[in-house]
Amino acid sequence: MNRNLLLLGGAIIIIGVLWFALGRSGEDTTQIYAEAQRGPFEVIINTTGELQAKNSTQIMGPRNARDVRVYNFNIQRIIPEGTVVQRGDFVAELDRSEANTRLQDAQLNVQQAESQFEQAQLDSSLTLSAARNTLENLEFEVEERQLAVEQSIYESPSVQRQVEIAYEQTQRQLQQERENYVTRVRKEEARLRELETELIEEQRDLERIQQVIDEFTVYAPENGMVIYTRNGGTKVAEGSSVSAWNPVIAELPDFSVMESITFVNEVDIQKVRVNQLVDIGLDAIPDKSLSGVVTSVANIGEQRQNSDSKVFEVVIEINESDSVLRPSMTTSNAISIEEIAGAVYVPLETVFEFNGLDVVYKKAGLGVERQQVWLGSMNENDVVVKAGIEEGDEMLISMPTDTAGLKFIPLAEDVLQEIRAIEQAKMERQQEQQARQNQPRQAQEGMMRMDFQNMTQEQRDSLRRVFMNRGAGAQSGGARGGASGQVRVQVQSNGSGS
Repeated sequence: MNRNLLLLGGAIIIIGVLWFALGRSGEDTTQIYAEAQRGPFEVIINTTGELQAKNSTQIMGPRNARDVRVYNFNIQRIIPEGTVVQRGDFVAELDRSEANTRLQDAQLNVQQAESQFEQAQLDSSLTLSAARNTLENLEFEVEERQLAVEQSIYESPSVQRQVEIAYEQTQRQLQQERENYVTRVRKEEARLRELETELIEEQRDLERIQQVIDEFTVYAPENGMVIYTRNGGTKVAEGSSVSAWNPVIAELPDFSVMESITFVNEVDIQKVRVNQLVDIGLDAIPDKSLSGVVTSVANIGEQRQNSDSKVFEVVIEINESDSVLRPSMTTSNAISIEEIAGAVYVPLETVFEFNGLDVVYKKAGLGVERQQVWLGSMNENDVVVKAGIEEGDEMLISMPTDTAGLKFIPLAEDVLQEIRAIEQAKMERQQEQQARQNQPRQAQEGMMRMDFQNMTQEQRDSLRRVFMNRGAGAQSGGARGGASGQVRVQVQSNGSGS
């Protein structure tokens, strides 16, 4: 019996020791572990997009509306989207109110120009007729004066001289009137040409307005399916306003080549490149799988409705041609950013931050250790670990409840040196880039110094005042997550830490 009591006491002591050891190790038996995996690792950006045809024929309203001072017009009537039309079929009717006002003004201008031209013709005819009568009277008077000169041979010399003077004066007057008549004719012809030109221009304006008004009834330029265009992100409809700067109201898409138009947030856009492969799905046809390639990445972001962040447009050309594809279908796009063969990776939930370092809580015997890791690329669920753990290692997916006394395992010294070298090379590249950007500025400053040497003292003083004024104006004025490949290095001695 004593032996049994001794065995029972020993068992109790062993259980107590094990319980104390487990408690001191910091392991929480309720915690869940995840195992490090090795295999192909793919970085994918998932987005939602919309199908559109790569090529399409635009259905446009009046192209020259701005020439007649019509800048906006509303859609009064438009056929339903998706209607299949033939060339010349009716598509839409636009509001002509403003154009009709321009037409009435143009008609009035033509009438006024016609009246002015006709009145000028009449006035010119009367003016020149009176001038011709004056010339005829003077010519008759010259003949009379000439006859008087011939008959004055029997008169005294003084009388003869008076008659000759009168004859010469009348001749000069006739010559002057002839010259005046020629000048008057030229002036009248110029005035009539000017008024005729104004009339022709007003008539042309009227014709242009009539041609523009004819285009307010829109017809299909060729065969196809009508797809409404978007104006400010919203599809046009009856009552929509159309700008004369972009009078497109609909399109006739070419379904042979389709594109998915999607938007990528400003955090991920740096990873997206032209020619990256994309797996595409259709919300309307879940079992349909398509493939595509990135063909365009916008350089400038835009603000989308109901979103605080900037996004960038990405165009994905679909490789397959399928009759079921239609514009405006919603697409799911998986853009393949990077593929790494034989990578060791863990769930993002297993990575934490400790004193500015990336760490995992790795299972070690009956407890856990705080292990520093070097992270690489990441996707939505996992992250590559370049150093610090191996395939099969187990990590907690949540921080231990008691971290006091946990052993900290830093990265090997050779790994830390490699990280430092990478960071140094990165910093040098940034400095070189900054230096290249500063070169034009330095060259410009050098030219300014050369110019300054050639300036007069007055010019130098003026330039100094400008710089002084410019200078015065200037004086008056938790769980770890992050970008792929971001590395934080801190050298610590081996040992425990909290």
